[in-house]
Amino acid sequence: FLLLTKVPDDVPTEKRSLDLGGAALATVAFGSMAYGLTSMSSESAGGATSHSLVAVVAGLVVLAAFIWWERRQSEPMIELGLFANRAFSGANIVTFFLYFSLSAILFYLPMLLIAGWGLNTAVVGFTFMPLSVAIAVLSGPVGNLSDRVGPRFPIAAGSLLVAVAFAGAAVTVGMGVRDFWLGIFPFMVVMGIGMALVVSPLSTAIMTSVEDRDTGAASGINNAVSRIGGLMAVAAMGSVAAFAYDWALGPQGVEAMPGFGEPLTASIGEGLDAVRIAASDFAFSAVAWVTAGLCLVSAIVAWVSVSGSALPWQKWAQDHRP
Repeated sequence: FLLLTKVPDDVPTEKRSLDLGGAALATVAFGSMAYGLTSMSSESAGGATSHSLVAVVAGLVVLAAFIWWERRQSEPMIELGLFANRAFSGANIVTFFLYFSLSAILFYLPMLLIAGWGLNTAVVGFTFMPLSVAIAVLSGPVGNLSDRVGPRFPIAAGSLLVAVAFAGAAVTVGMGVRDFWLGIFPFMVVMGIGMALVVSPLSTAIMTSVEDRDTGAASGINNAVSRIGGLMAVAAMGSVAAFAYDWALGPQGVEAMPGFGEPLTASIGEGLDAVRIAASDFAFSAVAWVTAGLCLVSAIVAWVSVSGSALPWQKWAQDHRP
């Protein structure tokens, strides 16, 4: 309703056709890779089946074909020339790693808490609250900060906070701390604050890194990158979790127990159940450590590639210089 009544229509500046061939190639490429990675997660720690590897390799080949196709189109779905811009490429790398990590944690953490620890689903729902609240409350002030000092500092600082949150969750879970409110929720608050620092400045970094005529394409590419990151995360981290879970169980319980994130359907005894929970903790910790590392990479990439004029305290000192 608000869009219809308050937002004026855009006036097209040129007529463009849809790149249906590029859309089809991209769909096949990422679909094939996601299928292969997801199939690997259903295998034991002994290794992936040949059809899983074939699917991943086929996806990579089709992805190469997609790039070849896009370079030869007069009206491509993705203008690859935009990636020659260091700031644009850096912001998209940050986007991919951050949303890859966020999607992995928010997908596999509830599996640990519900199926592994047996927590109530209503309690586990509070996992998502800090992210929503922090973005709603902090996006305005963070946007103002980004306007003053540039997007580099808030993106790098936010990425680093998210890395600290995921590493903290990995440590507490790995140590066997199974208290949601003390061992998980505080780190989700830190994660929410970190993402709130990133979201608005990241959009600014993308939109200001290209010419005005390319802002629509840049925004669309960045949105696609975040969605692809989430897709790949759920598929790839499933394999990491499954392999870590099976390795932690060892031969004593692989046949007798459900997979990671699967609820118990029958009693397996107190001893084996303790082994199952410990293996679930280890599997999630493995995922959390990987995502923490990727968020740290995001912070570094943001600092060296995204524009920014000064640190907040330097800008304050400049503004208040006698």
